[in-house]
Amino acid sequence: MAKAITQIRKEIPNQKEEQTEAIEKVLQELGKNSEAIIQTIQILKELHDTKILETVHAILKQRTEIGAIAIHQVNQPTMRNIIKNGMNTIEFLGTLKPGQLNTILDGVGHGLERLSETGEKGEKQSLWKLRKRLWSPEIRAAMTTMVDFMDGLGEVFLRNRKESH
Repeated sequence: MAKAITQIRKEIPNQKEEQTEAIEKVLQELGKNSEAIIQTIQILKELHDTKILETVHAILKQRTEIGAIAIHQVNQPTMRNIIKNGMNTIEFLGTLKPGQLNTILDGVGHGLERLSETGEKGEKQSLWKLRKRLWSPEIRAAMTTMVDFMDGLGEVFLRNRKESH
């Protein structure tokens, strides 16, 4: 008959055995991932050659001071205004339909091209030519658009003035 187990002895490996086992695991992983490790070493070498690693190391050493400076700068009134304006700009862009923004930006770009062409030519136009151009469909469309823009802008100005009083 078999003898009953009365004691369980847990074997605790000594420090040298644990170290040997850890080194074996590392070597196995190095063998499996040699290409990635070689590429990582090359990247680190490039970062070292360009002094980026040195810079990052210095930043990490001085992280407390750099953090304090950054927080101080963010707390400046102008920085708070920049952050608020940036958020408002992003919110505004979110309200526009992509087609609207594309049309506006295309129109502004094309208008700036025409402006630079006119500036390069240096042609002076008579009042008669200007009057004649006002009847062109392009000028009329731009004028109508600008008047509608000013109308909408004025509505918001008046509404905000009423809300603030």
